Amino acid sequence: MRRREIIRLLGGAAVTWPLMAHGQQAPKLPVIGFLCSAASDDWTPRITAFRQGLSEIGYVEGHNVSLAVRFAEYHYERLPAMAVDLVGQGVDVILASGGDSTIKAAMAATSVIPIVFTTANDPVSAGYVKSLSRPGGNATGITFLGSLLEPKRLEMLHEIDRKVKSIAVFTGAANARAERDNREIEAAAKSLGLNVRFVSIGSEDDLALAFRDVVARRDDAIHFVTDPFFGARARTLAALAATAALPATANEREFVAAGGLLSYGANLNAAYREAGTYAGRILKGEKPTELPVQQSTTIELIINLKTAKSLGLTVPLPLLGRADEVIE
Repeated sequence: MRRREIIRLLGGAAVTWPLMAHGQQAPKLPVIGFLCSAASDDWTPRITAFRQGLSEIGYVEGHNVSLAVRFAEYHYERLPAMAVDLVGQGVDVILASGGDSTIKAAMAATSVIPIVFTTANDPVSAGYVKSLSRPGGNATGITFLGSLLEPKRLEMLHEIDRKVKSIAVFTGAANARAERDNREIEAAAKSLGLNVRFVSIGSEDDLALAFRDVVARRDDAIHFVTDPFFGARARTLAALAATAALPATANEREFVAAGGLLSYGANLNAAYREAGTYAGRILKGEKPTELPVQQSTTIELIINLKTAKSLGLTVPLPLLGRADEVIE
């Protein structure tokens, strides 16, 4: 081939290659639908932990994965339509969080798209999976055993304050496992010689009315069950308990940091980080049926010693010794 012909061909290639590159479209990023019953501001630490779990397995939002985030703002009736919307968008994985209503909405919307859930419930008895080791469908996830820890928290409250006899137990109106939780709490209370009164809460207005009722009835203490509605209002609940001058327990550290007496429950940020890892593994090709439901093992006991002293309570040394953190 003559030199002039070679130059002409190379020149043509030089023109053609950039045009081809210019016409190519960037590959479509995989999309994770993040569906939650709570409010976005309340869930910032959780979604941050979820992103961290994704990054640990090699996925960074905006770089090689995209998130389609849907928050129902505690309007649980919105969840089914939101789940259907995510399915219609063709997301690759759905993260269902913020209570049983979210998981049920996601599972009703699709039996094909993989679902990663976070739940304080037993996912087997709830019907989400066939077993923890072999989920058997399109869903798997993380359980942080909130329900199973409720009686233990009641025991710890009794251990700190032996004078407590009547406890107002606040439950979420939209809590699908409330009936079972109430039975277990009632049984634990009976064994400790305590009386419990269940108060169903569905809104901020309910909270204010309930606390006025607690004071009027002269309840001795308050127990907040594990529920996203309460978890998102740690500061409000701690302030109301302080105003009522009553010992109170919840399941999240934020409650004690804000002035509540005691919390005992899973480290939810750790649970959401694990959920992020599971979502990433599914994007890499693993199936929900191959991923056993994980039980979050990071359980924390947090005690606010300053609050105990302000209530005239002395925390027993054995209980202090078991605490993962003591706030003074």
